[in-house]
Amino acid sequence: MDRLTKEQRHRNMKNIKNKDTGIEVTLRKALWSKGYRYRKNDKKLPGKPDIVLSKYKIAIFCDSEFFHGKDWEVLKPQLEKGKNAEFWIKKISGNQQRDEEVNKQLQYLGWTVIRFWGKDIMKRTDECIQVIEETIFDMMLDADDYCE
Repeated sequence: MDRLTKEQRHRNMKNIKNKDTGIEVTLRKALWSKGYRYRKNDKKLPGKPDIVLSKYKIAIFCDSEFFHGKDWEVLKPQLEKGKNAEFWIKKISGNQQRDEEVNKQLQYLGWTVIRFWGKDIMKRTDECIQVIEETIFDMMLDADDYCE
């Protein structure tokens, strides 16, 4: 049961941003402080990744848990009990399908895709940076192996 009025819920949903969110800014600041330079929301790439490390062909997405369906097997039954269940299940399922398609398109174009959940970025930013750095390191090792 929604505790907010229809007008309050509308105002909340209207204020949800699709770029420059807190989770994106947090990850970008951490990358910048480590010396990584990036592009934001590159329109030339499928899905307009939140962060693009062009030098390494890495596309990073910062996904919110709700809108991208984290723990979908738990979230979906909860949504089925709530208001506007059909809308939200369709919306989140569509987001998940789009995410998979974008991943495939980017990989086909030779890009490495990394997706982080928002809470992981906020609570374990260092670990997210470590995942990115390990990906870069592995790519460099693979390039060295290829050259030999």
